[in-house]
Amino acid sequence: MSIEDRFTEDEIFLLTNTPTLIGTVMAFAEGSGLGTIKEMFASSKSFLNGIKEYPNNEIITGILPTIGEFKEAMGKAKEMREKSMARLKEKGVNSSEKLREQLIADSQAVAKLLDEKASAEEASEYKEWSMRIAENVAKAAKEGGFLGFGGTQVSDGEVEAFAQIAEALGTSSHLA
Repeated sequence: MSIEDRFTEDEIFLLTNTPTLIGTVMAFAEGSGLGTIKEMFASSKSFLNGIKEYPNNEIITGILPTIGEFKEAMGKAKEMREKSMARLKEKGVNSSEKLREQLIADSQAVAKLLDEKASAEEASEYKEWSMRIAENVAKAAKEGGFLGFGGTQVSDGEVEAFAQIAEALGTSSHLA
């Protein structure tokens, strides 16, 4: 059974968009200048690694692009980004605070959706994957300091965002 047989188009969008939004919120949880670029790269890499890390999870493999279909994948990514931006604009998201609020609401909706339509293993793996994205972004660049000197690996803002996301998804993940 394919993902399209189990979930509506809007549900698939929610399942696909939420991990990306997690990476974005974590990258902007604390201003880190050039580090934000590293964090956004970590977000994309972690998102795409889901297919390698969870090859038997029908939800994760169903929402991620398949290797070898680069042109099609790029088209879908562009379409997803446009749909995501339009949705955020429609919901009045115009600040990092409102973006985080939207992510928390979306994460709660994803948790409910997974409870209703996914196996316990699929739900657990999806949440683990999502939180790994958050963790990898938080650890991708030091916060504070100057030109990479000094600062802390994970900021208080990132710890707070991570905890809020974990709670919204209904998982007990902790940022180490």
